[in-house]
Amino acid sequence: MKAVVLREVGGDLSLEEWPEPKGSVVDVRAAGVNFADILIRRGLYPQAPDLPYVLGNEVAGELDGRRVLALPRSAGGYAERVEVDPEWTFTLPDEASFAAGASFLTTYLTAYIPLNHQVRVSPASTVLVHAGSGGVGCAAIQLAKQLGAKVIATASSEKKRAFTLGVGADEARGYDELDDVRADVIIDPVGGEVFARSLSLLNPLGAIVAIGFAGGLWNDPSVQWLVGRNAAVVGVYLGRLMKLRPQFVHECAIELLALWARGEIDPVVGASFPLADARDAHALIERRKHVGKVVLEP
Repeated sequence: MKAVVLREVGGDLSLEEWPEPKGSVVDVRAAGVNFADILIRRGLYPQAPDLPYVLGNEVAGELDGRRVLALPRSAGGYAERVEVDPEWTFTLPDEASFAAGASFLTTYLTAYIPLNHQVRVSPASTVLVHAGSGGVGCAAIQLAKQLGAKVIATASSEKKRAFTLGVGADEARGYDELDDVRADVIIDPVGGEVFARSLSLLNPLGAIVAIGFAGGLWNDPSVQWLVGRNAAVVGVYLGRLMKLRPQFVHECAIELLALWARGEIDPVVGASFPLADARDAHALIERRKHVGKVVLEP
């Protein structure tokens, strides 16, 4: 079968022949591209896999005649077929595309778990979502609105800010237009200087959710600062949580699929590439030119 293979850190992604998977095998119709894949390719991921390696930790496709979305056993989603864990294989909603299915689990779980289990969100809350036009950002906007909150999204261009309004944000701002914003919850996949500046935007008893570091590693706030501001920093690392609390994450996935089936949330696919163009999919994300989720479709 064909698969996209990474053979060295910082190297190219090449479409090659790869051994057939065994066990429960999904015929892949779409594979989600996540920022973690780019970090692995760059050698920046905290738990780097051995090389050579096939990237891709979420897929949608067909398994024994069923339309499914799934999390592969050990990545490998950038391929024509992949072994999946039956426990992490779910029925794709009837009207959903395979591309939407491959855009769902990672982004929505990453946003759902903090918004519903780690911070307090109510109709009285203001939620600030950084990088609101990205995959996690779109998910966070939809889920915060589903909880009744007012949502302010940030994005780097006028086009992207308009996009966030289209997926449900009440306001959209540039990163240099936040001085008057006060938020109860901040969802931050950016990190770096954006994270540091955002701390001062928190209301008393507010919390910032550190999800990723697309804009650079975090500058840790001192405990004294957090105590003095009555604020909190909450971390989310989905991969590790799946290992430590698998039943909890599985239950969250079921809850999210029910919301999707009822039409209360809807994953946004921004771009699709064939397997042979996986490098172009990565480049689109690295240039910050994408909106929604980027997928590969074998």
